[in-house]
Amino acid sequence: MYQEIFQEIVSITQHDYSGCEDKKGWDNPDVYAKEIESLEVKNELTPTQFVKIVQDYLLDFKDHHMSFRHITNENQKQYDSGFKVRRYNDRLYITAVSNETRLEKGFSIVSLENKSIPELLEIHKRRLGENNQERENWDKIIREYSFCEVENLSGAKSMMELNQYESSKYIPQYSLKSLDKNIQLMTLTDFDNPDAINRLVESHKEKLDHCKDLIIDVRVNYGGSDSAYYPLLPYIFPEQVTNLNEDGEIMLTNCSDRNYELRVKSFRNSLKDIQDEGTIKVINILLREWEKNKGKGFVEFDFSELEEDELIEGRRSPERVIVLADVTCGSSGDSFVETCKMSNKVTVIGRATAGLNDYSNLAVMSWDGLFELWYPTSRLSRIDEGRGMTEVGVIPHVHIPWTPNHIFEDIDLNVAIDMLKNNSYR
Repeated sequence: MYQEIFQEIVSITQHDYSGCEDKKGWDNPDVYAKEIESLEVKNELTPTQFVKIVQDYLLDFKDHHMSFRHITNENQKQYDSGFKVRRYNDRLYITAVSNETRLEKGFSIVSLENKSIPELLEIHKRRLGENNQERENWDKIIREYSFCEVENLSGAKSMMELNQYESSKYIPQYSLKSLDKNIQLMTLTDFDNPDAINRLVESHKEKLDHCKDLIIDVRVNYGGSDSAYYPLLPYIFPEQVTNLNEDGEIMLTNCSDRNYELRVKSFRNSLKDIQDEGTIKVINILLREWEKNKGKGFVEFDFSELEEDELIEGRRSPERVIVLADVTCGSSGDSFVETCKMSNKVTVIGRATAGLNDYSNLAVMSWDGLFELWYPTSRLSRIDEGRGMTEVGVIPHVHIPWTPNHIFEDIDLNVAIDMLKNNSYR
């Protein structure tokens, strides 16, 4: 079974993935196929091992929008280490704690199984896949180790066994609150629910129409659909008409037969739950374009019906907008921050976003309810011009280096407030 699934995965990466032509020859599937065959013959290959092998194979493509996972149902629990970390120099600092009660925010990990962080950097260099400590994700790597050395806030060090805990359920946040009479703070942790964002805008229309300054926090944003953030754009752009596609960016979609089947099925399912008229309009256009171009390879879809929607008529209020960004903002979060940078009312501060959108619009291939492969089906023309965002992200106007001080104080938000109050806004 595993060998057949892997060969289908290789077929997808080499024919259906939107980076298949750009990255032809990057992968080496034979190495992984032999490992799978050897383990399967010995009856030693488990679903967990198979997932790790496939994930390692996918690293060849250097695309964080690609992923492979073991499917869990509602009765199956997912586990993590009970905390999150971020590297600063030669330590991993605890930035958040969920279920691991022995740790506190601000504690630091100095080694995993007696290997220092610099040693681990070298060992996991391929998996970390970044050249900037602010962009590294250590969460999955930590789960592979059984113990660590921890230093607490007093400087005392101790060895600690690493446990696995049931993952906390993600609860999306779409909120707006007043920081003072002039400043409103909006927090959006994804763009997956256009109806919820519409309700947020409608319920706070009076505040948005009359506030002087708006801060939008998308430092943690897991993406979704670009159309979900369109109701926000009139508040982000100045009091004039702005063309969102004035640079003529072209998106090509790999219209293979497999991609057609997967994407069309996904769009039809999503139509059952969405009420937002703008999103419904976009999905229906996508369905039409997929039907028209099935099997034609890379095609530029006809979105001429949306050209009017790309003309944003901005508003006077708010007068100034600051967007807080970080590497945990990706996909449609990337798009949102990039769109915001087009407005002269906006200053983006923080750290560069995840940078996932060179290859986007994901298809999901599943096998017998056991495994799922998520992979992009479209690519942007900027790649050919050397302007891709992979490993770079959307760069803020004002870079605020991440330090352990961020754990105890919301430095980014404080900088934003100071910029507005001291008129140091760009």
